[in-house]
Amino acid sequence: MTQTPILIADSGSTKTDWLLLAPEGEAKSLQTAGLNPYMLADADIDALLRNRLLPALPEAQGADVRFYGAGCRGEQCGRLVGLLGRALSATSVEVESDLLGAARALCGNEAGWACILGTGSNSCLYDGRKIVTNVPPLGYVLGDEGSGAALGKRLVADAMKGLLPADLQQAFEAECRTTLDELLRRVYREAAPNRYLAGFAPFLHHHRKHPAVASMLHEEFTRFFRRNLRSKAGGCHTVHFVGSIACFFAEEVGRAAAAEGFATGRILRSPIDGLRLFHGKNREIS
Repeated sequence: MTQTPILIADSGSTKTDWLLLAPEGEAKSLQTAGLNPYMLADADIDALLRNRLLPALPEAQGADVRFYGAGCRGEQCGRLVGLLGRALSATSVEVESDLLGAARALCGNEAGWACILGTGSNSCLYDGRKIVTNVPPLGYVLGDEGSGAALGKRLVADAMKGLLPADLQQAFEAECRTTLDELLRRVYREAAPNRYLAGFAPFLHHHRKHPAVASMLHEEFTRFFRRNLRSKAGGCHTVHFVGSIACFFAEEVGRAAAAEGFATGRILRSPIDGLRLFHGKNREIS
């Protein structure tokens, strides 16, 4: 077994969860701003690593780095490998997508469907080593079925068009206090409209027993399975999930899964604990 610490990161556009795993099994954690390589310049990434990460986790210097993140594809992976390696004097660096991170956290070394249901959505069939099937999620405008953004988009569109039942419409107006002008500004003129739309998910969770909301949730989660998994299922029918939407609406996701012929497996709020187990068990190969 190597005596080099392992630094694991699960990164999105908003935040990065870091976990330093010592050879003896001791773990230290930290949360920083997100490190999406499509959104940050080299100097910004280097500054975060040197000025925020290393002062809090000095043991990360010289570690084996396993970084999973949004925006980590193609040449951006190579770019992050270089930045992480130089800033941390890393023994080795692996940069992979957040989807592979989810698959490793959920499935370990076993085959299975691994899905993300959070602000956005994604899914893949994983063979225990690599992703073998992935339907592109296409983002909140063209896809992201079942995500917080998709649910929020449907809710606010129905509310603004007066299509909600009267009692639910009144609850929306009282609890969300969203005007048409604010909605249009936040969605079409400001940054991160997907996160803004996903911010309406707590309202849906609070009213999830309302027939109209229950129907909306079932239809949206059914769309997730039908458009992303059903035609590619092959012989694997157990689906695992990571993400806040999957956790908050586990019952509704499970019912939609069963109706489409899938069994629901593990559900994690965040992949970081699953990644700790994966890399703890695979130190000699990770």
